[in-house]
Formats: sequence, C-alpha cells, structure tokens
Amino acid sequence: MRQENFLHKKLLERQEQDALRSLKLPEGKVDFCSNDYLGIIQYGLLETTEAHWLKHGSGGSRLLAGNDVLTESTEQLLASFHQSEAALLYNSGYDANLGLLSAVPQRGDTIIYDYLSHASIRDGIRLSFAQSFSFKHNDTADLERRLQAATGNIFVVTESVFSMDGDQAPLLEIVSLCERYNAHLVVDEAHATGVIGEKGEGLVQHLQLQQRIFARVVTFGKAVGCHGAVVLGSRLLRDYLINFSRSFIYTTALPQSAIRAIRDAYALFPGMKRERNYLAQLIRYFQDSPVAYEKLVSHTPIQVVVIPGNEAVKAIATRLQDEGLDVRPILYPTVPKGGERLRIVLHAFNNEPDLRKLLSILQ
Repeated sequence: MRQENFLHKKLLERQEQDALRSLKLPEGKVDFCSNDYLGIIQYGLLETTEAHWLKHGSGGSRLLAGNDVLTESTEQLLASFHQSEAALLYNSGYDANLGLLSAVPQRGDTIIYDYLSHASIRDGIRLSFAQSFSFKHNDTADLERRLQAATGNIFVVTESVFSMDGDQAPLLEIVSLCERYNAHLVVDEAHATGVIGEKGEGLVQHLQLQQRIFARVVTFGKAVGCHGAVVLGSRLLRDYLINFSRSFIYTTALPQSAIRAIRDAYALFPGMKRERNYLAQLIRYFQDSPVAYEKLVSHTPIQVVVIPGNEAVKAIATRLQDEGLDVRPILYPTVPKGGERLRIVLHAFNNEPDLRKLLSILQ
C-alpha cells in the first residue's frame, strides 16, 4: 500500500481553512456563475453546425501530423477579425499564457505584471528565466516605479477585464507608459472578448490600441462559447512561438471539430448586439441596486459582492443555492484573506425576476 499521508496532510490544512475544493454536478439552478456571457452554450448555438465529416482527433502536434488547411485558414480569420498581423492557436487560454510568457522573456529580462493577474499568467512567468515583479492592481504610478528599475527587455502583463473583480485595466495609460519605457505589453482579453466593443472584439480594439501592443491572448471558453485560445501579434512572434513555445510544440493539436466550432462562433457572436445590449442593461440594474455588503464597481458581466471570511461567504452562497440560484463563493486562498466574495456572473439569458430575487437575498 502506498504511503500518501503527505497528500492527506495538505488536504487537511485546506479543510481547516474551510477552503477545501470539490467537484459538483449541475443541478438545474439559475446560472449566475458560468462565463457563458452571451448564452452561446446555454442555447446550444454551435451544436447544430458541426459537419459529420470533421475529425475529432488531430493525430499529433501541429509540427507533426496535426496541422491542416482548416486550422491555418482559421488563424488567418482570427488575425483579420482582431486586426493583428498574425495569430497562433493554442489548446486553451492556460496553454497560451504558459507558452507565451515562458518562451519569450529571457534571462536578464524583466516581467512586470498586475498583482491580480490570472494563475495562468503567473505560472507562465514562473517558468520563464526572466526576473519578475508585480505592480499594485491597476496602479499606473506603481507600474512606472517598476519600469524605472527594470533591466533587459521589459514585458508588462495585464488583463483587460479581471476575472475576480470584473474591473478593467487602464489600458490607455499603460500603453503610454510602455511606449515611454520601451516595454512590450501583453494583454489577456479572456473576459473582454465577445462582450466589449461593437462586435465583441475586446477592450484593446475598442480603444484602438491593437497596433501598439506586443501580444494579445484571446480565449474562446468564455463568451465565445467553445474551446481553445489564440495569441495575436506579429508574424515574427508567431514564428518564434512555433519554434520555442513548449505548450504549443509538445501537445496534440486541436481537432477539426474544435477548429470548426471556433469558426462558427466567430461567425455568430459579432452579430449578437441585442444580447450585449441586454447584458449591459442587467449590469446597470445590478450596479444601481443596494445590497448589505460591499459591492465592487464593475461595468462587465462579472459582479462582485465582498463578504469577508470563508465561512461567512459560504453561508450566503448556500442560501442562494437553496433558493435555486447558482452563485459560487470565491474563497481564500484564491483571493486574499478578507477579500472572500460572491462572484456573480450576469448573462444575456438571465431575466430580471431572477436577478431581483438574487438581490433581495443580499439586501
């Protein structure tokens, strides 16, 4: 029998923090937790578009048997839509951040990242040989202080919309600072794609900054409603990643069925203006409604109610679940102690009576 007490010890520590994670099956509750902002998954809008002849396996990595015309033409489509010189597909947003940030910065370089950056960004940075420093969340003064001390090639990394706060990065100011200090800016657009902009193109294009940014990471598992991700940048960057990005090189490529879903989603979500307008209406309603707890300012589908303490926030989440509302608590250590919260996600398929019910429980 294997001795696995060391695993039990770590799980026990997490349990004592009242932060033990477990998997749950869907229970038919009203969805206020998924990232399906536009309802593409909820309404099954991609499920009838897949042709029977598409392959469900790719047979190898892109550099071996896994490349085809459909994949390369989809990358060209993505580059065109996002007004980028080139695009490179990855199997997930996690893989894209890992592959980009671990491969590009070198020893002697400096990475400066927003303190609230996603775990995939942090893990990519950890795998890099560059030195790294965080700057205070959305604090451009602190970012400039870090830039003044940076050496080598400088990379600044942020998200356009932050997944746990729902707020937006001050991209105009960050771009100006990067240009002043000759730094390369990387922006993760995971939670902006599909939602922000006239066609859901994301915050970078909405602000017309796409030509002033080194790289963007766009993921498809949120509003786009399918799977995978793409790194947008120059042709030179694409060639570099094909040669040095380990999470691209050493993995089986996305199959044709997944690539077709990406193409179909990009034919669909840019035209979902009615859904984006209705979503904006729900966001305003939530922001204007009083609750008994601290509510963060957010103009995105991610709405946050801070209820300090794992036990306290889990109790409120349980009450909401008992009322048929699927709202999940975000616990320490995922967020800093004292910042435990309900992460309430609004969707184009949520209705106002359900939202009023949710708000009445929080008042």
